[in-house]
Amino acid sequence: MEKAESKLEIVLQYFSDFSAEQIRQLGMLESLYQDWNAKINVISRKDIESLYEKHVLHSLSIAACFPFPAGLRIIDIGTGGGFPGIPLAIFFPDVHFHLVDSVGKKIKVVEAVREALGLKNVSTWHGRVEDTRGDRYDFAVSRAVAPLKDLWRWSKPLLKQHRPMEAYKSGLICLKGGDLALEIAESGLRPHIRELSGLFTEPYFEDKFLLYVPV
Repeated sequence: MEKAESKLEIVLQYFSDFSAEQIRQLGMLESLYQDWNAKINVISRKDIESLYEKHVLHSLSIAACFPFPAGLRIIDIGTGGGFPGIPLAIFFPDVHFHLVDSVGKKIKVVEAVREALGLKNVSTWHGRVEDTRGDRYDFAVSRAVAPLKDLWRWSKPLLKQHRPMEAYKSGLICLKGGDLALEIAESGLRPHIRELSGLFTEPYFEDKFLLYVPV
């Protein structure tokens, strides 16, 4: 556990108000994902040693920008092994996160992690997000899953038309990296862009961005 705690410090240096239960849950992530990665490759082999930096802290950049109030419903599009949904669900225990992925084995991992952590605010669905029906959400989140134009096409019909936070309308929040000029131009959208290097000093975040597209 000491090894996991030392790696967790990269998160704790930026977020200092976790409860003991949240720290316990965060500390369990490394062993859980290492065990599952040995069976099912849900995280890049070269990234598993940097789990807290490249996956957990990266996911929590959304929490640094969007202080979600209790009671919101958020859909994680193409969650993969549970990012950004699982770290956000730990951070916001009173917000419900619905994690969706079309790959069954990835949802299996998410469900196992959810059960191990005791997360009551996480639901899952195995299928394509464009086939989702019925429920509406306050925000959609996603992490490097698809081009912005596709993420917006999938998420817009699922979003409520309201202002769940004083400073923000419902919308899509996605994490992306690299040169986004062409992708944004092809989307026809004008997203609000936040450079993550302004939040975190690690070199990994130098070309990482948070994009927000309100409804």
